[in-house]
Amino acid sequence: MSAARHGGIAVSFEFFPPGDAAMEATLWQSVQRLAPLAPRFVSVTYGADGSTRDRTHNIVTRIGRETALTGAPHLTCVGATREAILDVARAYWQQGVRHIVALRGDPPQGASRYEPHPGGFAYAADLVAGLRGIADFDISVAAYPEVHPEAPTPAADLANLKRKIDAGASRAITQFFYDTDAFLRFRDRCQAAGIGVPIVPGILPVTRFPQVLRFAARCGAAIPERLRERFAGLDDDPDTRRLIAASVAIEQVERLRGHGVNDFHFYTLNRAELTYAICHALGVRPRAPVALAAGVPA
Repeated sequence: MSAARHGGIAVSFEFFPPGDAAMEATLWQSVQRLAPLAPRFVSVTYGADGSTRDRTHNIVTRIGRETALTGAPHLTCVGATREAILDVARAYWQQGVRHIVALRGDPPQGASRYEPHPGGFAYAADLVAGLRGIADFDISVAAYPEVHPEAPTPAADLANLKRKIDAGASRAITQFFYDTDAFLRFRDRCQAAGIGVPIVPGILPVTRFPQVLRFAARCGAAIPERLRERFAGLDDDPDTRRLIAASVAIEQVERLRGHGVNDFHFYTLNRAELTYAICHALGVRPRAPVALAAGVPA
């Protein structure tokens, strides 16, 4: 419905569980600001080692209770048995949650590599199959245009994605990227491999460039030299940095639109300003505001 309203464009937003009261206020201000854009869903992340499970659950529950948005909790294979994970999924279903982002998850803190939990789901494809076995969830999974850092080869990484889709995933949301050509090549490879679900680009607006460099180092995303040049010297100039960040991201989504991309997933980092501006440039404009409960800062 929202995609039709926005000229065929659909958007979704990602948030993460806040660590303190000030961050929580920022999160809900951002939800309130972005909700009128009628996203297809809003996802809520899960700590790398499963450590924020309760906070993820509380945010998704509140979104469902206090807004008209579709909440989509992340669920991972880390740190729990199959039955424990499926119990979480069953509870979500009973609460009306229909969309889950199913991920393998990262190694717990202190671990040098990922090891499946004894009695748990080994990989995301197994988790997707398990979810499909208990209810008709709308399931999103992760994809890596520049190859998952642990994948032995690009072909192996693509085969893993296909296993997730074949297990029942509805779409793949990509890791953020700044090399748009890499995404377009990846989309072509997915199509050639028989992957027919939408490959949704993950867009990370640059709030702080050093932070983006750290993120990119962990996930293997390339940082083009032109991006380094644009943000050079702006670490202590937030106003100019925001203008450049909006310009860079708008260029990226407009180029993707020119190649037939209609779905976009925004990694908001719990901030609304840049994501709202980029959506506006895409033609995604507000519908009726989505009210939050009394006491939430406007």
